[in-house]
Amino acid sequence: MSLPNSSLITRIQRNHGLEHATIHILSRRNGNLSLVGRSDWNGFTLYGPVDTSEVKHAAQEALRRLRQGEAELAVHPRCGTVVATTGLMTGLAAFIALSLDRSPGGRFRWASIPGAVLAATLAAVVAQPLGLLLQERFTTTGQPGNLEIKNVSVNPTGNLITHRVETVQ
Repeated sequence: MSLPNSSLITRIQRNHGLEHATIHILSRRNGNLSLVGRSDWNGFTLYGPVDTSEVKHAAQEALRRLRQGEAELAVHPRCGTVVATTGLMTGLAAFIALSLDRSPGGRFRWASIPGAVLAATLAAVVAQPLGLLLQERFTTTGQPGNLEIKNVSVNPTGNLITHRVETVQ
């Protein structure tokens, strides 16, 4: 099962996969690197302190490796898909646990908090692999197709450095 076949969705999935692959490569080269990325239909933006030439080389290597079949590079454990899945599941689990443990008058009981914490914790454990699966199946692809890197540019704004990787498909 996948998202409906739309050229716009496919473009975003390919760019999202390339973004993750680029972050994997940059992170392996720079051990303590902290980056955030955001993909769209025209490419992706990286937020964090990294040299522009490193971004360019990592993006090119990422695209080459995805084309060579390293599709696992398109999935990243700190992706927003995993974070959103975890947030949704833990919030829902806590809500259900609290809703099920009410006093006869329908009033909140403080004694239900440990059950809600336990439910949220179990949901967080389940959410991690589920978020990775959702990412792999719906929000990214390790198949770059005809994706090409058009341009890599830097935009330093005060203490925030952003790199824009523009793609064409």
